[in-house]
Amino acid sequence: MASVKLTNVKKVYDKDVVAVHDFNLDIKDKEFIVFVGPSGCGKSTTLRMVAGLEDISGGTVEIDGEVVNDLQPKDRGIAMVFQNYALYPHMSVYDNIAFSLRLQKMPEDEIYEKVTRAAEILGITEYLMRKPRALSGGQRQRVAIGRAMVRESKVFLMDEPLSNLDAKLRNQMRAEIILLRQRLQTTFIYVTHDQTEAMTLGDRIVIMKDGYIMQVGTPTEVFEMPKNLFVAEFIGAPKMNIMGTELLKENGEYYVTPFGAKIKVDGIKGAMLKEKNIAAGKITLGVRPEHMVLAEEGAANAIPVTLEVNEMMGSELHLHVLTEDGTKLILRIPTIDLDATLRTEMTNGKKLWVTFAGKVMHFFDAENETNVLVDQD
Repeated sequence: MASVKLTNVKKVYDKDVVAVHDFNLDIKDKEFIVFVGPSGCGKSTTLRMVAGLEDISGGTVEIDGEVVNDLQPKDRGIAMVFQNYALYPHMSVYDNIAFSLRLQKMPEDEIYEKVTRAAEILGITEYLMRKPRALSGGQRQRVAIGRAMVRESKVFLMDEPLSNLDAKLRNQMRAEIILLRQRLQTTFIYVTHDQTEAMTLGDRIVIMKDGYIMQVGTPTEVFEMPKNLFVAEFIGAPKMNIMGTELLKENGEYYVTPFGAKIKVDGIKGAMLKEKNIAAGKITLGVRPEHMVLAEEGAANAIPVTLEVNEMMGSELHLHVLTEDGTKLILRIPTIDLDATLRTEMTNGKKLWVTFAGKVMHFFDAENETNVLVDQD
């Protein structure tokens, strides 16, 4: 097993195009790290530098304490799973999984033991004699994972392995990857653009944008205390509601005034504002859709809105509403909280009042978009 350390890692392409800027990260032995971010943020490039598939323009990559910048991929002790499976179509499943072991001149009886064990763990024993074209997408991905498993590598690298699967299969394969990690007890680095995969799989998440690290933290940390506005909007679905407002300080208490309402900041967020003695003034306020609720008409803490779209999601409604100045907000309302009559009244154009609790607010600097309650490195 192995730790991985990236120090000041940089990737520059021709014409001074910088894909990755000064990337620093320590990955512990047996840790599951997820790189996540929008397309073009540098996450796959970083993974490929760890794998040795991309030259490193600057900095160092260490695996198990050894600098591997100049080592070939086969000498780094890594195994990699790609999103396109990369299976040999003319070979059986058995031969695809056994391929790298035969290159190592391993005895056939050992190969048989390793391949059949991997197939049993992955639930593909009955497909060992089939060709890849006879398998579903999920089965092919299991074969690709099996091929990586038998190498018994120090580090498992996965580059968007579920992106070609439909939603149902992605959910199933996520659960299987969690079980696989528990069985293998090795170090994983996993790349995805899907924040749901990141939140469910990672011990820690590395959120990237334009080649920079925006935040590194546990799923709970990046969700509850996003370091900046980009992280706040990227993590969570639907994304966080963002509002420009004033932060008031009266008699030692803090209030916000979005769209004419006046809402007291209380709970842990109120305590943190007081502890840091945050100055009153313009602030960017964030509230997640699941934390917004329907309110009594005309209440001091209520925001008047007009219902624009009502999405019935089964266990909850996603209400897309417009404030009087045209700002769009989204509410996630559990259907169990609405009686049948009120549910049927949720039609487009309906006038509603909404609010949120003081303890669920997030506060970002109106100019530099950093979270005023999170210490910046």
